[in-house]
Amino acid sequence: MPSGPEAFTKVLRNAPYLSREDELALARRWREQRDEEALHRLVVSYWRLVHSTARRFRRYRLPFEDLVQEGLVGLLQAAERFEPERNLRFSTYAVWWIRCAMQDYVLRNWSIVRVSSTPVQKLLFFKLLGRPHLPDDGGLGELSDEACLRMARAWGVKPALVRMLGDKLVGHDVSLNAALTADGAAIVQDLLVDDGPSPEQSAAQGHAADLRRRLLAEALAELDPRERSIVVERRLREDGATLDQLGRRFGVTKERVRQVEERAIRKMRESIRRRVPDGSDLLAEA
Repeated sequence: MPSGPEAFTKVLRNAPYLSREDELALARRWREQRDEEALHRLVVSYWRLVHSTARRFRRYRLPFEDLVQEGLVGLLQAAERFEPERNLRFSTYAVWWIRCAMQDYVLRNWSIVRVSSTPVQKLLFFKLLGRPHLPDDGGLGELSDEACLRMARAWGVKPALVRMLGDKLVGHDVSLNAALTADGAAIVQDLLVDDGPSPEQSAAQGHAADLRRRLLAEALAELDPRERSIVVERRLREDGATLDQLGRRFGVTKERVRQVEERAIRKMRESIRRRVPDGSDLLAEA
């Protein structure tokens, strides 16, 4: 992996573009022969994808180089899991792993205090931070009751949940070393209880996250191109496309897009259930 921004920029500038046939051949060489040269060529050719994806995550105000490094880890995971026989473009498969790696990094590091814990809260975290009503001027604007109600209706959750998470986001910049008393003897950190996971829990969560990424990526690969595109645009983007936008793109009605999306989700649930009988609820987190 590149060790600095200059090295990474140089790699981006010189990285080759691969044809479908070339990338499938390289993927087969890595999968069947563990050819490290093939793996290197395959991965390097998609560092541009890591870079462009990381740029979309800059709104979370985390170090860009760290986002890139996490994305490269996701890219390597994609190369390890990719199945050439599915005849799917590697970029379509890899972008899922890259995005998941960056999202996990954001959730681990965006705030010293854990911002969200449940799948629904994590989803709302990305939606809230990606909405234009939160000014990006060094701090997050407080949500009005009307805004909470409007977002709760749009996202199918309770207004109290939007308010709770919004309040956490507003307060994320408070320094843990800020003094609570005039003499500085007590600081904000003294009031916090460490409710983070133990090392054992972190390891278990890491394995679970890896399994989730693999199952969802494999289920996504089984969809036809239109189904896959609709699921990606509707479920896997920070700013998901509307039914109307996708209807215009594909030349069909909003209702037809909704039907295709529902059919695709059913297929993905069935695919996941074949591998993990109780794992179809993973789609609720996508």
